[in-house]
Amino acid sequence: MASVYLLEHLHILNDGEESAKALGIYSTREAAVTAVERYRRLPGFCNLPHFTAHEDGGSPEGFNIDEYELDQDCWQDGYVTVS
Repeated sequence: MASVYLLEHLHILNDGEESAKALGIYSTREAAVTAVERYRRLPGFCNLPHFTAHEDGGSPEGFNIDEYELDQDCWQDGYVTVS
């Protein structure tokens, strides 16, 4: 199955709101990592130049690359809003 790689950047603002940006969709993980190197030099992105580490209990802020298989549903079980 063919995949693409979504590059995003997350910044948590002072009021706790999240500022998430989809930066690009790439054909390989390597191309997405190369894009991160370009973004790290730009205003704003250079303040949070690392990859996210929320899986390890670290900061959720920074760059994230996720792989998506083409022609596949991603939310097959729906979702629940917690209030």
